[in-house]
Amino acid sequence: MSTTDYTVTGLTCNHCVMTVSRAVAGVPGITGVSIDLVANGESTLHVQSDEAVDASAVETAVETAGYHVVH
Repeated sequence: MSTTDYTVTGLTCNHCVMTVSRAVAGVPGITGVSIDLVANGESTLHVQSDEAVDASAVETAVETAGYHVVH
């Protein structure tokens, strides 16, 4: 299993965390999602998978949920 981290902005509360977690969990190949929330700052999204995951699919899921991935 591998973990890939993404920096996400726009999250302010646990509802935001749940929204992003659900969106990202729907990306094929992802086996787990967790987020270290920094309200109104740069939160860290941890994505676990058994195989390589399409980073653009993760970013699209985050963006569709209404948040932003920092590059």
